[in-house]
Amino acid sequence: MKKTLVIAMMLLLTRQAFAQDKKSKLKKMETTEHYTFKLSDKVTRQKVTFKNRYGITLSGDLYLPKNTGTEKLSALAIGGPFGAVKQQSSGLYANQMAERGFAVVAFDPSYTGESGGEPRNVASPEINTEDFSAAVDFLGLQKNVDRSKIGIIGICGFGGFALNATVVDKRVKAVATTSLYDMTRVMSKGYNDAVTLEQRTKTLESLSLQRWKDAENGKPADGPRNLPEKLKGDEPQFIKEYFDYYRTPRGFHPNSVNSNGGWLITNPISFMNMPILTYVKEISPRPMLLIAGENAHSRYFSEDIFKVAAEPKELIIIPNTVHVDLYDKVDVIPFDKLDAFFKEHLK
Repeated sequence: MKKTLVIAMMLLLTRQAFAQDKKSKLKKMETTEHYTFKLSDKVTRQKVTFKNRYGITLSGDLYLPKNTGTEKLSALAIGGPFGAVKQQSSGLYANQMAERGFAVVAFDPSYTGESGGEPRNVASPEINTEDFSAAVDFLGLQKNVDRSKIGIIGICGFGGFALNATVVDKRVKAVATTSLYDMTRVMSKGYNDAVTLEQRTKTLESLSLQRWKDAENGKPADGPRNLPEKLKGDEPQFIKEYFDYYRTPRGFHPNSVNSNGGWLITNPISFMNMPILTYVKEISPRPMLLIAGENAHSRYFSEDIFKVAAEPKELIIIPNTVHVDLYDKVDVIPFDKLDAFFKEHLK
């Protein structure tokens, strides 16, 4: 009798474990398969992985135009925004550019989304720059890609990393950014460079002391949510705009740090004294296209880079648009201009 009871209990526990595992896999599948845009019927999408120079496995989606024949394609690597995943804005851009005839990979950066790296939800100006070059590695190994015709597009904070990657990676033949952010500048100096030396010092003191706490606890502490669960109404306008994208059905994705969590408390440390765009002039003679919204709080990043960059360069200001409009509004984002820019310079 006891033996029968034990066997019955074991079978019950096995069924429960199987059901729980199945439920977990289904939940992960739902998370993975949810995209914030519709795949074009002119495009195919395939999940891919590739490693960066630090051995971190990156997760990406490869978008290809249908019915391309045997001709080798020009290719693009697309990343961003900062805190987003490939099922959001970068995937939307990839979908649009593949429709126009490019082979495109959109990827989750290291330590976020479905990409590797521990701990989670941490960023690095060096590693996130490397992520772009790793995507170029991947594209150049595809049999249907012409490795002499590869460009990159960076959105928001990955606009800065895209420019930085282009400086050092001479395989990149052309670069475009939309709603550019220089994350090292904004973290170290604040918006419009308003942070004083005293404020910066206090921030660094706090981050330094946090390291003791993290060391004592054996792991880095999570920071506060990037965006609130609900708006109170008195938030800065740009927070309301971010909320309207990341926290609503328009752009929400559970894998996104901005939609569903926060960065580690110590995340800013590596950004605080590392200006990534010091050598932006060295992108020349390769072309640069900067696109920003007329009413975007981030507009000054694009304008300032345009001033210091060498020719050939172009700055386009889109009328009556804010920062996040260039994340997903296909009637606002100048995809025809991006198409013409890369077709002209990837040849």
